[in-house]
Amino acid sequence: MRVALFLTCVNDTLYPDTGRAVVKLLRRLGVEVDFPAGQTCCGQAHYNTGYRHEAEPLARRYAEVFADYDAIVTPSGSCGAMVRELYPRMGERARAEGRGDTLARTLAPVVPRTYELSEFLVDVLGVSDVGAFYPHTVTYHPTCHGLRALGLGDRPLRLLRAVKGLELVELPGAEECCGFGGTFAVKNADVSTAMGVDKVRNAEATGADALCAADNSCLMHLGGTMSRLKVDMRPVHLAEILASTEEEPLV
Repeated sequence: MRVALFLTCVNDTLYPDTGRAVVKLLRRLGVEVDFPAGQTCCGQAHYNTGYRHEAEPLARRYAEVFADYDAIVTPSGSCGAMVRELYPRMGERARAEGRGDTLARTLAPVVPRTYELSEFLVDVLGVSDVGAFYPHTVTYHPTCHGLRALGLGDRPLRLLRAVKGLELVELPGAEECCGFGGTFAVKNADVSTAMGVDKVRNAEATGADALCAADNSCLMHLGGTMSRLKVDMRPVHLAEILASTEEEPLV
């Protein structure tokens, strides 16, 4: 099976350690991972802000770069949802606008082959215990795209529960949005800030050392909120916990 890492532009720019963690984790599980250097943005920022036609070349680029892979793994529920949920809509819209089926045919092959990390581990590799060690108390925030668009369900929780040394505590109001929402945080800053404060205060109430999520965009928003509130908790991506071992701790 040929596997590629789709790192996403947020991770590539701000959180490259998450990508390294994914590669380390998958290699430990016997999966060799390619990183196609031609990958760029998936187009989500453009599409969600209303620039749908401008997102199409980026979607075509994604389909071209990852065309030869059996599985495309991403540590981002947000970008994974863009491919799985919105790429088909882009194809349908192009057809409805009388531009034919070319876009739909181009994008269709990569849609079912794109997996968020926890999906790939649990559904494709069939593992929940990945041999991780993380001796901390953790609470988990299920981000909106992972929860509602991809339907990740309890996959991330199953992976966390199997981590040695980790104590998982329930997050009050877990299914409520953290307030980031991409450009929502820019256009509705006051509302976004208030939602972030609510989420952080709920996380703080658990007494956890770390707030875990499967999307660094949400963790960026929550980490900034923690810093402003001077909360003694750190945001940690799921991949970095799962890649950490007693011999080689990452975080």
